[in-house]
Amino acid sequence: MPRAFLFLPALSLALVLAASAAADDRHVVLTPDAVKWEPAKPLPAGAEWSVVYGKPGEPGPFAVRVRFPTGYAVPAHWHSRDEAVTVLSGTFAVGMGETADRDKVQPLTAGGFFAMPANTRHYAFVTQEAVVQINGVGPFDLNYVDPAEDPRRQVGSSQ
Repeated sequence: MPRAFLFLPALSLALVLAASAAADDRHVVLTPDAVKWEPAKPLPAGAEWSVVYGKPGEPGPFAVRVRFPTGYAVPAHWHSRDEAVTVLSGTFAVGMGETADRDKVQPLTAGGFFAMPANTRHYAFVTQEAVVQINGVGPFDLNYVDPAEDPRRQVGSSQ
């Protein structure tokens, strides 16, 4: 039997095993008590987040959970990629436009969902402590309509 015929099955097996290992790296099972929260540096102080799947700053799918205290406001902003948001708990009110307006929001409670195409200007208000999950495909970014509202640009910021 020619050596090429022996090499091809070995190569095929190696490729299958490599693909299987890559799939195992993406397999995540996470209980609620295992979520590790840290300050959400791209957002104004008070919000916390946990990357539960993937790496938002890199190409590929990701899931991030964000926890907001009651009374929190997310300034008008946009993303260069689509985003899909599910409200897991609390009340999260989302609005569209370049200026945050409490009178023009849609309040969403647990189970509520919204999706925004890339470059859509939007904002949010939290009327009851809330946790949302953001799903998308990275690299993901956050761009403030008014750069003065970006906590990463404020004097003395370590973000």
